[in-house]
Amino acid sequence: MNIYDLIIIGSGPAGLAAAIYAQRAKLNTLVIEKAMVSGGQVLNTYEVDNYPGLPGIGGYDLGMKFREHADKLGAVFAEDEVVRIEDEGEGSAKRVIGQDKTYEARALILATGAHHRLLGVPGEQELSGAGVSYCATCDGAFFRNKVTAVVGGGDVAVEDAIFLARMCSKVYVIHRRDQLRAARSLQEKLFSLDNVEMIWDSVAEEICGEEQVNGLKIANVKTGEKKTLSLQGVFIAVGITPESQAFEGLVDMEQGYIKAGEDCATSVPGIFAAGDVRKKNLRQIITAAADGANAVTSVEHYLMKH
Repeated sequence: MNIYDLIIIGSGPAGLAAAIYAQRAKLNTLVIEKAMVSGGQVLNTYEVDNYPGLPGIGGYDLGMKFREHADKLGAVFAEDEVVRIEDEGEGSAKRVIGQDKTYEARALILATGAHHRLLGVPGEQELSGAGVSYCATCDGAFFRNKVTAVVGGGDVAVEDAIFLARMCSKVYVIHRRDQLRAARSLQEKLFSLDNVEMIWDSVAEEICGEEQVNGLKIANVKTGEKKTLSLQGVFIAVGITPESQAFEGLVDMEQGYIKAGEDCATSVPGIFAAGDVRKKNLRQIITAAADGANAVTSVEHYLMKH
């Protein structure tokens, strides 16, 4: 069996940035991707306006540029889904068990990303990127002077609503309970904003629109009353799920996120985590790409040591 210097699991911005840096470092590297199309969540982003030097680029186009760059440098890809990893200790080869094959490498980068939890209501998937968003800091600027809604009641939902209130004419916050779960300081800030309206004890039932969002049907869970809000954007903030199930029991985690610092080193020597699967404060395309670069630098140091 071919033993690689490095196996990168995942081909989103973190995995592809790692592949680029690994090729430049002349490491014998394999990238294992679950889906045939590289790019991760960015592929489902209608427009990216905060990646330096490429304002307004389509998410799919940006993902393809990352992949083209890796291909140009000779990165090698395999399509497979990783089931588990076997590790026999520091300095030993790591065994990656996929559904199709087993692979071995001296070091690993886990860059499997995360996915936003869906509401699971009609119109959500059909209008994703056309008024439905899961990231206010990514897409909020497209809704300047428009009416939007945030669905959720935790810290992220409240932070999103505060952020949107700076630029939107009105922001509805829809929460299924009669009080928020967010930190008290965030709640106080939210309640002080004149253009934010709280809609308590309510759930979203359908996102309306043909080519663009134009309304949101909601229902009160206590009274059963239903109504439709006229708006142009729906921001869904009901949680994020890291793609880390295959690594449970292998590396230290917190709420499913892999614990690793800025050097991307996990609790297991020779195994590194990069991108949205890593526990960190900001999950954006640029921070995922930065993780990929940092992780490869750490891999180089690890391999020189061993």
